[in-house]
Amino acid sequence: MLRFRVTNAEGKRVEHTLPIGLVQSFPKDKDAWREVDRLGLGIRINDSPSPGRASFKFLAEHYLKADFGADAVRPKSIHTINNVGHVVRDYLIPRFGEVIADDIRPLDIQRWFKSLHVERDLAWPTIAKIRGVMLRIYKIGAIHGYVEKNPVMFVETRSKSDYRAIVLTPAQTLAILERLPSPLHHTLVLTCAATALRASEMLSLRWADVLWEEGRIRVCKRWARGADGETKTSSSDGYVPLHAVLAHFLRGWWAQTPHAAESDFVFPSLLKKGRVPLSASVFVADYLRPAAQAAGISVQDGQRFGFHNLRHSLSNWLVNKAKIEPKTVQGILRHARIQTTLDLYTQNDGDETRAAQGEYLMALGVSSNLVQ
Repeated sequence: MLRFRVTNAEGKRVEHTLPIGLVQSFPKDKDAWREVDRLGLGIRINDSPSPGRASFKFLAEHYLKADFGADAVRPKSIHTINNVGHVVRDYLIPRFGEVIADDIRPLDIQRWFKSLHVERDLAWPTIAKIRGVMLRIYKIGAIHGYVEKNPVMFVETRSKSDYRAIVLTPAQTLAILERLPSPLHHTLVLTCAATALRASEMLSLRWADVLWEEGRIRVCKRWARGADGETKTSSSDGYVPLHAVLAHFLRGWWAQTPHAAESDFVFPSLLKKGRVPLSASVFVADYLRPAAQAAGISVQDGQRFGFHNLRHSLSNWLVNKAKIEPKTVQGILRHARIQTTLDLYTQNDGDETRAAQGEYLMALGVSSNLVQ
């Protein structure tokens, strides 16, 4: 029988001796260690695994404590903590939890990422976020001496999404509004369409945030997991314009809502007597999607459609149709980088590209009478 002793984290010799198996079954030390890890014996003996022998689960749980606790260089928002915890416990640990962290190969990770996209239909930007969390887990593990290498460094992902948002014209948005008879729902969609606020930002609005005299709306929080939280980024914390026309409709709703105090939600859940805002997911499923389909907009079953389409639509129309300076549109959407506005929130417009091509053909002196 092969027996072993280990040294604990303080460098003291541990007296426990445990049977592992026959020597011929484990000709190399690393084979014996794998059996130790498989049986969970290392955890029984040591409070912390010896360097190079930490399981990925240990590494991941250590990361959640170290990078989000007292050792954190930068404080994390509750939204970030919840998102990272979801990635760690719902994706990474189920796949790699029982494997020794230093034994995980880059190719194993690469193939798993691809399977997430092909078999589970995860978007590449989502997979890139999973990669970022896994990279950080190894980095913190290396700082604390639990791993010797970081295999994620060699793994590639795609950051560009295949997703193409349904972009609405102003006429289509109006058609949706006409199919929302409730003043609460009508004002909610109109406000989102005119301001490009994110759903979480819309829901967190109180009447005190509507600055009537200044002609703007204050955005300083977002509603997430049943509570107010920090804005998505520091650039998101700011103001959006409040035109007189939009202010007219908001005042009309303010006069009707049973929750009109300064501290009340602008778009409350009437079912819950205004204690919380209405549910974005329920509203989209029960009202917004049906209204869009009734208006003749092609929204297929399973296709993404919601408040974010209104945000995309405003950006696209301002840049391509109204010819508003992209920098101004960036300010309305409150993006940190103008490239985000141009890459993600504006799409090529067919009319505009055909007109541009026509300008070139005219400059060539090609006569329009050649077109049959």
